[in-house]
Amino acid sequence: MLRLGFPVLGVSDLPRATAFWTAALNLVATSEWQSSTWRTLSYRDGSGRALGLMSSSSPAEPRPRLHLDLFTDTVDEQRKEVARLVGLGARVVDWDLYPPEPDFVVLADTEGNLMCVVDLSHAPSGSGGPAL
Repeated sequence: MLRLGFPVLGVSDLPRATAFWTAALNLVATSEWQSSTWRTLSYRDGSGRALGLMSSSSPAEPRPRLHLDLFTDTVDEQRKEVARLVGLGARVVDWDLYPPEPDFVVLADTEGNLMCVVDLSHAPSGSGGPAL
């Protein structure tokens, strides 16, 4: 039977991406499925795999068809998490597709992969959700 695994991000600097995502989402790099071109990141409580990082020579897409949504419960929590992620090396993206009252902030990780930090207290946005 086919099962959904976990998202995989292509990265050019595996150690940098591992450091960012483990700190960003409180994950741990496991020895499971690890190589010079791959890292499996798992939940700290041992409940399973969360994210895969795979070495890639292609650049991040400016308008990816698939991206990560990271959830917060309030706008205050969203502001704090955006600031924390920026402190870890993410950058705020000047996104031209924001709806009038967005419930999300678009960030790029240390590799340029886009993500949305979504405030669930007023989701979905007027556009029906993040529009990457």
